[in-house]
Amino acid sequence: MTTETITAAEATTTRTAGTAVEAGEEIKPLPTWFFCFEGLMSAAYDLFKAYPQSLWVLGALALVNLVASLTVLRSRLKLAKRLWRGKGTRKIALGLVALRLGSHLALGAAGLAVTGVAGHLGFAVVMAATTVYLLWFGQRAALRAIAAGRA
Repeated sequence: MTTETITAAEATTTRTAGTAVEAGEEIKPLPTWFFCFEGLMSAAYDLFKAYPQSLWVLGALALVNLVASLTVLRSRLKLAKRLWRGKGTRKIALGLVALRLGSHLALGAAGLAVTGVAGHLGFAVVMAATTVYLLWFGQRAALRAIAAGRA
């Protein structure tokens, strides 16, 4: 056998073993309630601005989110790691930050800064809904890409 043949045979064996391990395990998607927690966290700034006394509730919910992520969703940690490695999830995160800052800055520059309770609640609803949808869509796209990679 030549060096090329050995290298190709080793690569095939390694690839087959890796595929067998990956194909044997079932990747479960993250549940929708997890995205709702994340949506609430993205709306936390505006909820706090609307109701400053909600700080304790938001802090408790953030703690529940952290504990749930580390316990209940422990088996889905591999999917979360894969999602964060992908460019799509990072683009979503940066896009949400840009949406938050950009919209507040644009409205402030136009003299229409959001200062009232209704405005902050509106922003909270829009940010939460946008976050939930984009994270759900990003997961769906990533799972399709993973499934296509296995085939």
